Order: sequence, then C-alpha cells, then structure tokens
Amino acid sequence: MSLTSIEICAGGGGQALGLERAGFESLALCEIDSHACATLRLNRPSWNVIESDVREFSALPYKGVDMLAGGVPCPPFSIAGQQKGADDERDLFPEALRIVSECAPRVVMLENVRGFLGTVFNDYREDLRNKFEDLGYVASWHLLNASDFGVPQLRPRVAITAIRKELSPFFSPPLGSGKLAPTVGEALYDLMAARGWKGAKAWRDHANKIAPTLVGGSKKHGGADLGPTRARAAWAELGVNGKSLLEEAPEPGFEGSPRLTVRMAARIQGFPDSWEFSGKKTASYRQVGNAFPPPVAEAVANSLRECIQSTELSQKKAS
Repeated sequence: MSLTSIEICAGGGGQALGLERAGFESLALCEIDSHACATLRLNRPSWNVIESDVREFSALPYKGVDMLAGGVPCPPFSIAGQQKGADDERDLFPEALRIVSECAPRVVMLENVRGFLGTVFNDYREDLRNKFEDLGYVASWHLLNASDFGVPQLRPRVAITAIRKELSPFFSPPLGSGKLAPTVGEALYDLMAARGWKGAKAWRDHANKIAPTLVGGSKKHGGADLGPTRARAAWAELGVNGKSLLEEAPEPGFEGSPRLTVRMAARIQGFPDSWEFSGKKTASYRQVGNAFPPPVAEAVANSLRECIQSTELSQKKAS
C-alpha cells in the first residue's frame, strides 16, 4: 500500500530518510535552512523541497495526506536552553497544529528533546493533548533511546504521535530493534583506518562504548565541535578529541586522540555513508548533529504504517 507524507523542519534528512525506508512517499518537505535544502535536493532530486519558514508554509494542497512529520525546534524545551516553552519565539508546535488542521493527516509524528517531558512542561503537554483532541486526534509521547535501535549513540529523544481517534486503538510504539548497538570503535574503525593510521586498532579497542549524544548547535551558537565541556569530556573517555572536526581521517603516523570527520559523525547518527551533506564543515555538521537518527525515525514510521494498515484491514473485515 502506498502511503504519503509531508514534513516540516526537515533539516538534513534524517527523519525523511526514515520515512522513506518505512514506505512513505514524500509529497513535500519544508525547511528554512538553505544548506539543509541543498542536502535534500542533492540526495533526492525528485523530492519536492520547499525552502521556506514553516510559518509561511500552507498544507492545504496536501489535504488527505497520510502523515505529517517534523522535527520542531528543541531550544524551547532543551535543558541546555532557558526552557521557555510556549514563551519561546522558536516554539513551532502552534504551527504544527495549524498544519494538521489544514491537511488532516491520518497520523502525526513530531520529534523533540527529552526535556519536553520535564515536569515544568506538564501544563504545556496537557494543553497540546487537548488541542490535538479538538482536531480529532489522540496524542501521546514516547521516550526512545537511539541505541535501542542499533545507533551507536545514546541520544534520548521524544517521539510525539497524534493519531486519528478511529486509528488510535491499533497503534503500538516501537520497542527497539533487539540488536546491540555497536561501540564507537566498531562503528568507526574502517573510517579511522582509511588513510593507514597505525594506531587505529588500538583506538578501536579503547573506544568500547556507544557515543554520548551529538550536539549540533544552531546558527547563533555552536560550531563544528562535539559540544560543551561535559560532552567533550565524555568523548575524551572514548579517545576522541571533541574540540573540532577535521576534513580527513588520521595520517599513518598520527599520535594522540583523533578528531571526527563529518562522515564519522553522520555514521554515529545512523546515516548511511551514501547520504551526502551540502555545505562546509560547520553547516554540514549542524545538519548531522540536529538530525533525528534515520533508524529511529524508520521504527516510529513503521509503527504508524502498521497502525494505518491494521485499521484498513479491520474496516475491510467489518464490511
């Protein structure tokens, strides 16, 4: 069965790639960042990429689409930020609700940071649940760890789902792949050894844990590094210098702790090596670091696809 989707705040394509793998055909992807839009067009020339502020995006042409997806900005809820929630100008949940009312999708899938579940946002979540209910949806939130889906990174993220009331009894959130995520060393060994670095094997054996959460930063804050002091310290324990990223893997005689390349960071995030990023190092890394890991997006999308298909099968049997 062919299912369709539209996506807002599409970024560098992590969620879009997951939806594609789950069998959803993209009708439109709205994204404001020019580098991210170039990445989407580079990898999927056939996709309808709309370079626009989501506040100016109309979903009326897509009424009846199966899924609305998006990675609405996390700073309003991030512990690293001021957690202003609804008072933050970057809060785009109101726009997501507007778009839901315009296109009436059967299911909604939005991604955000763990901070969204904080007690400080209890009232915000309840208000959001009520607004979805007014539109005819049952909303719920699910804390997922990327490592449970084979991604070599902890990365706890909240998947916010809203499902039309008649479909909601058939939805079950994903529980994980059941496969142990590779360590950083296992995931990156071939890339670290690509230029003949003699210390690659020893580094692989030392980097024997999954990665801490990648931090992408924003246009105003953060660059091509692996995050603030605490994040860099966690990377240092794995033998990785997190102060910056490099263009290439270590040379044969390199000594010390290596730095990651954008490609290495992308693999840590669950992107396939075939996925290319447009823009210079900082712009590319921000797309990687802010992405929803494709394997996690795929798992949530698969659960929503199964919900839709189970509903249709039930309706056929009833008729």
